[in-house]
Amino acid sequence: MTATLEQLRRCHFAVDLGAARTRVFVKGAGLVVDQPSAAAVNTRTGALIAVGEFAERMTGRTPHYIRVVRPVSGGTVVDIEMAQRMLRHLLGDKMRRALRRKPFLRAAACTPHDADPLAQRAAIETLVGLGARRVELVDTLIAAAVGCGLPVEQPEASMIMVCGAAATEVAVLSMGAIVTAERVRVGGEAVDHAIVQHLRHEHELLLPSQNVRPLQLALSGNGLTPHGPTSTEIHGRDICTGLARSVKVDTAAVRDAIQTPLTAVLDSIGKVLRGCPPDLVADLADRGIMMVGGSALLPGFDQMLRQATGMPVHIAERPDVCAVQGLGTMLEGKIEPMELGTDTDTDIDTEKDAGTAI
Repeated sequence: MTATLEQLRRCHFAVDLGAARTRVFVKGAGLVVDQPSAAAVNTRTGALIAVGEFAERMTGRTPHYIRVVRPVSGGTVVDIEMAQRMLRHLLGDKMRRALRRKPFLRAAACTPHDADPLAQRAAIETLVGLGARRVELVDTLIAAAVGCGLPVEQPEASMIMVCGAAATEVAVLSMGAIVTAERVRVGGEAVDHAIVQHLRHEHELLLPSQNVRPLQLALSGNGLTPHGPTSTEIHGRDICTGLARSVKVDTAAVRDAIQTPLTAVLDSIGKVLRGCPPDLVADLADRGIMMVGGSALLPGFDQMLRQATGMPVHIAERPDVCAVQGLGTMLEGKIEPMELGTDTDTDIDTEKDAGTAI
């Protein structure tokens, strides 16, 4: 079944559970949570020590009995109980009490394109643990397209690329539905891993996870093009001696290391275009590709795509929050009625069996 706008308008809050960040939109209050999807747990007592930004800063800096966990991986909830605890703390007591006062609490959530039933069920169970009596699942591609202002309800092609931390999704949309789409498990984390492995093999330097993003930003606005800076200094730990060491990193070599995972993204664009009707491809020649997601801000990524495809490439105004903003737009009824291209419309009555969908 498909989730209609009428069903989404009845929802009280929406959640975008991403591998990197968790965002919550509450009707009437706007975006109330935008924090990393991380939680620090005391393994001796099971107590939750910190969530969000504070837990993210604790990564790699804690004693052995404190573990930083990520309950969301690849856009899928892998630890339902921890995801529920993390969301409760991120929302806070005041917001949770306001939501519990709703007589029949409804929620909406983003799910990756072609998410399997287990992944959909995990998202539903997570929100049921917050008190939701009914959960609507919306394809991330549809939500992000609405959030960045694409005319998805019109009979014309719109191409969107959602650049997430764990995966990249590319799709052509028309008439409020997905015409053709591809999902590859290459995202910001794969780029980070490529940089870490390059420094390990070429410079025998172990790079802390907190230093990967500054290195990407050091590539400046033309980072993935030859017009960027020739070198930058990075600090890490020597693999042989274990001592702190600084090296001058050749950014051209870093660009080459990054190109390898990004080749899969280019291949997915080609597959989508080959599976798209010719009339819609003609629309895309002028309209181009809209990039959303946190990894869309990778310096020079848009220029690389523009050169490889020959199509116009645009980055949304706030690419990192487009998906949850799209859900919020649909919750508040700010777009014309249309059918959403989502694979499921599942609701759960917690007064009955929690494992039975109505």
